[in-house]
Amino acid sequence: MAKYTRIQVATIMEQTGLVPLFYTDNIAQGKKVIKACYDGGARLLEFTNRGDFAHEVFAELNKYALKELDGMILGVGSVTDAGTASLYMQLGANFVVTPVLREDIALVCNRKKVFWSAGCGSLTEIAKAEELGAEIIKLFPGGIYEPAFVKAIKGPCPWTSIMPTGGVAPTKENLQSWFKAGATCVGMGSKLITKEILKSSNFKELEKQVKQTLQIIKEVRR
Repeated sequence: MAKYTRIQVATIMEQTGLVPLFYTDNIAQGKKVIKACYDGGARLLEFTNRGDFAHEVFAELNKYALKELDGMILGVGSVTDAGTASLYMQLGANFVVTPVLREDIALVCNRKKVFWSAGCGSLTEIAKAEELGAEIIKLFPGGIYEPAFVKAIKGPCPWTSIMPTGGVAPTKENLQSWFKAGATCVGMGSKLITKEILKSSNFKELEKQVKQTLQIIKEVRR
């Protein structure tokens, strides 16, 4: 059962502006990644549902976060059906992120008041997701969209909260373009938690990168 309500999750997403995301099949490595992100100031982390037995890895990582990292909110991404969403919620997932808009996922998450975010690529999809109760919309894949797309959506729909994911980089230029356009927060995967960091186990560097990214977000929001 989720420890954090959907309103708490949405609030922390908006406050911090950053949702790191990654996948590993190595529990020990996963714990170090989460700890580095936490020490860097992140308070949310999306574990990507990829690979066999990914849910078993998530279960151990969530237990670790609940016990050792006060205030760290773990959720799951790349969920494409209601059954998978339900499975992860049984393991305590505090939020569910999808690459597509699926009404069945909305229903099972709403039933338990768990935050969910749908991957959308058009204003029509965004409007439908909001009708189904999504607080923050995942703009995906972010790499093929421009920040101007977010600005255009915010024009007729200023209430819409958008989280670009995919292609977002931890640079001032990139982050400034998204937040100035009206993004609520950003999802960031391999450009933040890089293959080099994971291969070298340089978790101090990851902590530094997360801290710098959060500082940039704070600055560009002013």
